[in-house]
Formats: sequence, structure tokens, C-alpha cells
Amino acid sequence: MENVIIIGTGCAGWTSAIYLGRANLNPLVLAGDQPGGQLTTTTEVENFPGFPEGVMGPELMMRMQQQAEKFGTRVEYDLVSRVQKQDDGTFHVATQGGKEYSAKAIIIATGASPRYLNIDNEKELIGKGVTSCATCDGAFYPDVPVCVVGGGDSACEEATFLTRFASKVYLIHRRDELRASQIMADRALNNEKVEPVWNSEITEYLTDDEGMVRAVTLKNNQSGDESELEVKCVFVAIGHDPNTQFLGDSGVELDEDGYVKQGNHTTMTNVEGIFAAGDVSDHIYRQAITAAGNGCQAALDAERFLAEQE
Repeated sequence: MENVIIIGTGCAGWTSAIYLGRANLNPLVLAGDQPGGQLTTTTEVENFPGFPEGVMGPELMMRMQQQAEKFGTRVEYDLVSRVQKQDDGTFHVATQGGKEYSAKAIIIATGASPRYLNIDNEKELIGKGVTSCATCDGAFYPDVPVCVVGGGDSACEEATFLTRFASKVYLIHRRDELRASQIMADRALNNEKVEPVWNSEITEYLTDDEGMVRAVTLKNNQSGDESELEVKCVFVAIGHDPNTQFLGDSGVELDEDGYVKQGNHTTMTNVEGIFAAGDVSDHIYRQAITAAGNGCQAALDAERFLAEQE
């Protein structure tokens, strides 16, 4: 019987593991098939405290894992397929690899996956001119043209944010009007650096000799015309999908977008003994440091919960 099973890694999962390990609870992390989460696909991280020179995303995740393991965390590389609460209040966890575990408490830290355009060579270009986070990567593109794909509040917010760095921000949307709230749309469209590109979709990423994005091919979905647009980075802002598919019959309550609901002033879900941390329950901030902070909260909440059960 495990004290706590942490499902997922990233900043939330590893931070939870560090705190629980230091509390001598010997947590088990089920790390899935992408240990470290989204940061493993990121290059340099400049906004995580304590790294004035920046740190590579994979290195940051590796160091967090090493710190967690130093305090007794154990790691299994398997995907969870099912979580169920038992009659005695403990939890049964099954994995796709056929293993089964029992635990007194669960922390869900599986994050959310950004949606991309699913066109040729896209995955290979993530971190090389294709990204889903302007806050993370915008500062790497000063005084060059970039584009944002999307038409909602996130796309408008990212386009406005990028005007601090880029020489030009093209806002590419497949329709002829934005679906963002009026205030967010006005803020973006009234910025002289933002130029909307209506009724258009990216069909191809074009790269330079170093394999970095230099331009995109656009197709007008009304006329069928194609054109080339010179940009150094494509910021895809068409939403995220929380990684909660395995929670189907767990009883954990999700919001209308599939994110795990946390309690008021606590990380516990509606199921007593199951906690959530990081991007799997946060569709607002989605930053490494906020995920780490939430992971700390989940660990402290889980520790208190276990103490109360004794």
C-alpha cells in the first residue's frame, strides 16, 4: 500500500514528490510516457526563479526529478488507465502496462496538452519556431515578425503580449471575425503592430538552412489562394486539452472544458483523498512556477489528509 501516488510529472508532480519525500512519505510517481511534461519540449526557460542565466527545459525537469529521488521518491514509467476509490477509502490504480497499485491518497499532475495544427514536420519544429506559449518564448524573438494562430481570448492576449518584442504580429484566423471577448479583440486589433489575416490557415512550415522556421504557407479558405508569409515563429493559440481521460469512472469532477475541479482554498477534488495540481486544473496561468507552487500545495494538503486518517 502506497502512501501517495503522484500521477504525472512536470513542475507540479516533481514538486509534490519533493515535499512528500521530505515528509518521509516515500511517494510513488507514475511518470507516463513523457516524463517532465511540456517543459521537455521547451528550449531555454528564462522565467523560472533561481536561474538568472536561464535553464533548458529538459535540464530543469531532470534536476527536479533528481531532487525528488534524493528524498526517497520512486518512479515508474507507465501510463495510468484507471483510478477507483475502494470501499475502505483507499484507491486502486491500474496502468496500461498491466500493473496495479493501491494508495491512501492520489495527486493528479498530468498537465494539459496544447493543441497544434497537425501539419507536416510540426512536431519536429516545436522549440525551433513553433510554440504554444508566448509568455515562455516571446522574448526570444525581438524585432522580427511572428504570427499567432487562433481567434479566442488566448490568441488575442498572446498577440498583444508579443508586440512588446516582435516587429510585427500577424493574427491568423480561419474566420473573418474573432470569437474573443470584445475587450480582448479590441486590445489586439487596435495595436498598430498587430495585423489580422482573415479566412486563412497555415498549410506548411518553411524552414531555413538551420532547420528553423523562416516563413509559413497560408491558404485562404474562401478563395483557395496560397501565399507565403515571412515569420520567425508561429505561436499556436487554439487551446489545450487537459490530460484527464483516465479519470472516466473515478468520480472526480471536471469542469466543462475537462479540467479537474479543486476545492475552495485546497487542492482536494470532490473525491476525498484525490488531489490535483498544475495545468490539469489550471487553464488560466499555465506557467512552470505556478504549477510548482500548486504541486507544493497538493503535497501539503495530502500530508495533512494522511495525518488526519491516522
